[in-house]
Order: sequence, then C-alpha cells, then structure tokens
Amino acid sequence: MTADPDDSAHMRRAIALARANLGRTGENPSVGCVIVKDGRTIGEGATGKGGRPHAEEIALDQAGGAARGAITYVTLEPCGERSSGAASCGERLVAAGVARVVIACADPSVLAAGQGPDRLRAGGIPVETGLLADEAAGLYAAYSPRNPERGI
Repeated sequence: MTADPDDSAHMRRAIALARANLGRTGENPSVGCVIVKDGRTIGEGATGKGGRPHAEEIALDQAGGAARGAITYVTLEPCGERSSGAASCGERLVAAGVARVVIACADPSVLAAGQGPDRLRAGGIPVETGLLADEAAGLYAAYSPRNPERGI
C-alpha cells in the first residue's frame, strides 16, 4: 500500500501509543488510535490498563462531536462485537460519523475477525488496511489464535 506521508505519521503515533501500554492491558491487545481532522489530532488513546476502555473509545471521547468527518488511524481493527454487550468500537465509529478508518493489522479474535471493518463499510465508511502493518505486527506477536495461553 502506498500511503500519504501524513497517513504514515499518524499511524506511527498510534503505534507509539499502543507500544507504551504493552503488557498493561490484561487479556486484550494494546491498541493505539489517533483521530485527525483538517490535519490536526483531535483525539488519541491506547487500550486502558486491564483492557478497558478500548483505544477508540478514549480517542472518540476526546474528539467529541469534532470526530464527524475525521480520519481514524488504529493499529488493530476495531472490534465488531463486545463481550460485555456494549456498543462495539465499529459501531461507535459509525455513530460518530468518521469519514475514513485506516487500520494497520487485522484482529484474529472471534469478537473482531473482520466484523469491525464490515460494520464500518456497512455504515458507509471507507476502510483501508495494512498501513505500516509490518511496524505494528510486533505489538501483536503474543496476541494470536495460535497462542494457547489466550484460549482462542
């Protein structure tokens, strides 16, 4: 994928956010999210300690209504379903009216596995995947369906 230099810079910031929380998110992966509008960051977050809240929730809360029409950069695809029954990150991004979502890596979890991007597309939001995937992949080496400790 050939990326706009700004896209790469924003995704690198999301990767840095996720990296800073590695090992602090319990069973959940550490995800970074950056929301940008008119070239300015309006929200950012990383998965909270113990795995909640999700990075997208934090970033959307910071951005508020300004998220409408913004671009979201996320290191791992947004969840499409929540084990708690709460609105998924995919649903929240659609409700916020973001204009585009750029994702580094796919999520093998049964609560994601393409569901988040499918929700986004069904909501009319263009989704791009694979931006800086090689750089972000190291964040998720221990988070894999092949890792028996995860029970997936």
